[in-house]
Amino acid sequence: MAHTFLLEIGLEEMPAHVVTPAIRQLQKRVADYLKEQRVSYDAIQPFSTPRRLAIEITGLADKQADISESVKGPAKKIAQDADGNWTKPAIGFTRGQGLTPDDIVFKEFKGTEYVYVDKFIAGEPVETVLAGLKDVITAMTFPTMMKWGAHHFEYIRPIRWLVALLDDTVIPFSILNVTTDRVTRGHRFLGKEIPLKTAADYEAALTSEYVIADADKRKALIKKQIEKIASDHDWVVDIDAGLLEEVNNLVEWPTAFEGNFDQKYLTIPDEVLITSMRDHQRFFYARSQSGQLLPNFISVRNGTDHDLQNVVAGNEKVLTARLEDAMFFYKEDQKKSIADFVDRLKSVSFHDKISTVAEKMARVEAIVKVLAHRLALSDAQTQAAVRASQIYKFDLVTGMVGEFAELQGVMGEKYALLQGEDPAVAQAIREHYEPISADGALPASVPGAVLALADKFDSILTFFAAGMIPSGSNDPYALRRQATGIVRIATDQQWALPVADLANAFIAAEQAANVAPDLDQASQIDAIVDFIKERVRKIFKGVKIRYDIVDAVLGGSSTDISQLFTAADILTAHAADDNFKDVIESLTRVIRLSQKAPKDIANVTIDADKFENDSEGQLHAGVDKVAAAAPKGLKALYAALAAIQPVIADYFEATMVMADDDAVRNNRLAELTRLANLALQLGDLDQLIVK
Repeated sequence: MAHTFLLEIGLEEMPAHVVTPAIRQLQKRVADYLKEQRVSYDAIQPFSTPRRLAIEITGLADKQADISESVKGPAKKIAQDADGNWTKPAIGFTRGQGLTPDDIVFKEFKGTEYVYVDKFIAGEPVETVLAGLKDVITAMTFPTMMKWGAHHFEYIRPIRWLVALLDDTVIPFSILNVTTDRVTRGHRFLGKEIPLKTAADYEAALTSEYVIADADKRKALIKKQIEKIASDHDWVVDIDAGLLEEVNNLVEWPTAFEGNFDQKYLTIPDEVLITSMRDHQRFFYARSQSGQLLPNFISVRNGTDHDLQNVVAGNEKVLTARLEDAMFFYKEDQKKSIADFVDRLKSVSFHDKISTVAEKMARVEAIVKVLAHRLALSDAQTQAAVRASQIYKFDLVTGMVGEFAELQGVMGEKYALLQGEDPAVAQAIREHYEPISADGALPASVPGAVLALADKFDSILTFFAAGMIPSGSNDPYALRRQATGIVRIATDQQWALPVADLANAFIAAEQAANVAPDLDQASQIDAIVDFIKERVRKIFKGVKIRYDIVDAVLGGSSTDISQLFTAADILTAHAADDNFKDVIESLTRVIRLSQKAPKDIANVTIDADKFENDSEGQLHAGVDKVAAAAPKGLKALYAALAAIQPVIADYFEATMVMADDDAVRNNRLAELTRLANLALQLGDLDQLIVK
């Protein structure tokens, strides 16, 4: 007989961002538990609201599947002594299976006799198995945990009721002082307690008490209500997926409504209005068909439309108070110049172990100048990037950003334009924070990209030098995100950014400008290279580059971010070539032999008079061709390396590199080292797996 089982965890209201991950976790943990317990079922339906996490399992089996198996133990010669008595290994084996030596039979396996026992375990009733869900519930983890009462147990919020109902039978277990029952609870204010007759009654019973338990149905209803209001007023409403998810997890019985605010607030930048509505009040903002922001919003109430006008008035009042503050700060900020704000940054700490924000900007200006020169920016691009670097943090001390921290950068752009700065400068100020997430938008302008790189490089250099290096999951200053940003910007702009070389240049520029921090930044360059390469590795993993190609590329001599990606693309593209195996094996042999060269081999000039066979001359000419191809890019380099593979093979056939004569041996090692250094630009090819 197939059963239906309901499990509900009733809680105090959970934070909205926790609800969806929590129900997914519960669903997976229960599915894993049933699999582990050998209990079959048809489907698990999740239900979630701010006050409950629930699952309904349909098609649940009567009991665990029986186990019937033949278990292999030690060999017969180990299981019995010379007199045929059972040994300790045999006795221990059977005891571990819950049996005795009397149950042993001998079977042949690959020509040797072994001990076997036939084992049968009858499945437990499903009622017994379901009682173990107590441990599944208590094992759940959340971003934040809390205790309540005198208990030491921690959970996302206090557990107020539990339902565990198999068809019409309660499965008994307790968590702290809460015992499972058949009674669920409706809406906190509109509903009442509901004794469930059967597990299958759950969703319909809650609906009768003003709870839509199915999160997908609730979300669809909210979306439909918003679209209806927008259509009635001819508004364009962006139903942001993240905001819709959050609102959905704040309500159990949604009722959407419209509100408005005074048109005078439309003189404030749209970003401020949108942030006030969307981020602070969780309102959906409205635009006209032409795209103009309107003095209207849509919100969602957790309840019916009873006395809705009071709810509308309350929401309008709260929003108006926030917009009044925004209007005040917007006007006050414009009474000061950018120079006034920049001067205030001299007393604002970037970090107490590093510098003030003003000093950080001075370092970033020096870094921007290095990047502008290295990347051959135009005069206009250079001027915009340098000017932006001199002022780009000024909005941190404005009243508006003090009130709306999410708008840093955005208000910098707005105020810069109001005070007559070049639009390219204003845009760079906004873009320097980008990307703000692992897959966030990248700077669209060249000055913005350069400023973003400079700011991120400075943060990583100084925090590493101050000893605040991310470890494990600990990364309070988001340095991993900033390193990922450097990688993504470099590849997006296709800029050559050799990290080690640039870091040295940045430090030298800071010292020349007398703005370097009192920290040993140079000692951290190798660690920073490794740190950024690990971000590259993570990106490679995300796009499923072969792991051996990733190891090879990151193990090579290049610290140029764009070059790492190009090398991975080239090796991936050629991995299926007929000659790939021969090329890599030949170059790997070259690299390994070059490692036997003396440390001063770079000082050895290759002398053709010391060549003892034609293959040495042919290899020398081939390496010259590879060296000539290298400046043209990695694609040309690989093509040249592949072209001389037969020459390398002939060379090793005809030449004994480790000759007894020191001069001849070093001449050959110098040639191979020269070739190895060229090949290492692609990566440590010894890491590649070729078949």
